[in-house]
Amino acid sequence: MDAARWKVKTSVPPYCYYNPILIARALEDYYPGDCRFISLRQGQVVYVYALLKDRGNMFWAGSVQGSYYGEQEARLGHFPSSVVEETHALMPATNEVMTDNWDFYCN
Repeated sequence: MDAARWKVKTSVPPYCYYNPILIARALEDYYPGDCRFISLRQGQVVYVYALLKDRGNMFWAGSVQGSYYGEQEARLGHFPSSVVEETHALMPATNEVMTDNWDFYCN
């Protein structure tokens, strides 16, 4: 993901990563290309915190946890919106925030 092309993310004001804006379910398994993305298993619940906006493709930022509580730590990262379906809208994402390097940090 080229950080230079992702300039804006839509989230909940004022603290975008503290409140999920929607809950989604993975439609298929997704295996990421690097550490900025999270892997998803079909049927897994995903908490979405921000929608990255660009010309065409849409990536979302969210978190997942294992099937059983404590199975694995919750992971936060990006994934394509096309591999999930929205199941519950929690609050409207009305605030546009400029992205920064931390949105794309990979170590």
